[in-house]
Amino acid sequence: MSLAKAVVARILTYVGIALATGFFALPLLWLLSAPFDDSPSYGVHWPSHLTLHNFAALGHNPYAFGSLVNSVLLGAGTMLLVVVVAALAAYALSRVRIPGRDALLYGLLLLSSVITGTAAMVPIFLLIFQLGLIDSRFGVVLVLSGGLLPAAIFLLKDFIDTIPRSYEESARVFGATPLQILRHIVVPVARPGLATIAVWTVVQVWGSFLTPFILLRDPDKQPAAVLVRTFYTEGGSPNLALISTFSLLYSIPVVLMYLFAWSRYGFRFHGGIKS
Repeated sequence: MSLAKAVVARILTYVGIALATGFFALPLLWLLSAPFDDSPSYGVHWPSHLTLHNFAALGHNPYAFGSLVNSVLLGAGTMLLVVVVAALAAYALSRVRIPGRDALLYGLLLLSSVITGTAAMVPIFLLIFQLGLIDSRFGVVLVLSGGLLPAAIFLLKDFIDTIPRSYEESARVFGATPLQILRHIVVPVARPGLATIAVWTVVQVWGSFLTPFILLRDPDKQPAAVLVRTFYTEGGSPNLALISTFSLLYSIPVVLMYLFAWSRYGFRFHGGIKS
């Protein structure tokens, strides 16, 4: 009887996994088929006649491909700033004994989770306005980086904590400076952690809508996440042909970046040491 129950339980488990897989696979199947359909609908079906008409129609939009470039610029700029600052801060917090260090880290992480960009948008807008960075990509990069840095520092510190101090002590004996130790000893060992932070940062920026929507006035500077809203009619009806086509192009850079990082590091690591 127990064997029968085990078989039934395993069958139900497999059925549940199959249903969950199908639930998450349907949107992806729609995303892969709808851009090549003359008249896409909400249903998932492979078009009887493949066409590139939707891509040609998207090319007539003067802001479509420029918005993808803007997304790349915002993502790359924010990633570079977050990775560099987080590496410096995490290394300092990991190696220097500061009273209340752990409380400071948890406090920053808690505040960054509770006070989100939406709740703080009014003071952020006033601050960016006073700095003269309205309608500036650099201003958007600063705001996005400030929101992501607490979590990035918290995560990266765990990687650096696992690096043996003997590596640094050996380099210090030969006269290496702290920055040289960070560059030649810590960074190469913590590279999987840096890759994780980089991918996570780009993903967060890639889907960000509110901050660039409020701070960027020029349509030529707005990223793809903001441009998507223009693919709706005045009555709120979506243009499924343009939305699906643009969404497919919009997702390619992030997928390629993830595949590159996964093939390089595999995201199989324990702390800062890859296993």
